[in-house]
Amino acid sequence: MTDKFQNNIKNLVEEFNFNGHKKFKLIVLFGLLGDFDSFEYAINLKNFINNNQDNNLDIFAIAIGNKNGKEKFCNFTGFRKENLTVVSNNQIHSNLKISRGLDIGLGGWINMLLMLSGINSFKTIKEVIRGYLGDRKAKQIYSEFDEIEVLKFLKFSGNSFKQVFGDGYLRPLELATFRLNNMNEIIQNWSDYILKEEYLPQRGASFLMNNKNQIIYKFFSNDVLGYSSNMRDPLGFLTDLIKE
Repeated sequence: MTDKFQNNIKNLVEEFNFNGHKKFKLIVLFGLLGDFDSFEYAINLKNFINNNQDNNLDIFAIAIGNKNGKEKFCNFTGFRKENLTVVSNNQIHSNLKISRGLDIGLGGWINMLLMLSGINSFKTIKEVIRGYLGDRKAKQIYSEFDEIEVLKFLKFSGNSFKQVFGDGYLRPLELATFRLNNMNEIIQNWSDYILKEEYLPQRGASFLMNNKNQIIYKFFSNDVLGYSSNMRDPLGFLTDLIKE
């Protein structure tokens, strides 16, 4: 890791006052607020915080969006508003050499659709299929007590997954259902979440730092639905690296 890159991250911490008071801090660069990865990652981070109340970790995030989008995003995902900063373009992403995704010159929509089909986003198809088929090596999402609503007209209990597929692992259709709910929220509030369609392909990155602002873990996303090096356990790097 170059000194220049480390300095860029330190400057980011200072510019946005991402200082925190705990032993570690995670800085996440989302793409657009309305990106599938932004929603899924933010919900997972919120759940991680809820499950580790005494954890020695501060979490900060930057996303491309506006005030209205931030408000709705945080209300839906549960990500803390005070820990999310919105910016109007991808200049910070560019400065940190984060992938802009595919660009064939026909606009953000076309680029995103091509990436969703696996073009220049090689892991996406595998991840989509996993969402439908399930994964014995990943954790389940819904408990039997969760009330699930899909597209405002289909409502059922998380117990339905247990009755049909059992529990203790990621069941078939479970992740696909979770992502469908996120997609529905994005589509219903498109103008708030998608600041500029040209940024649809923009990928994100994660930087875990110690209390000396030294980077001890980093990950740059290149794929849609690929915000972690291990999508079976997207936040596994936190439980591995953050210890008392």
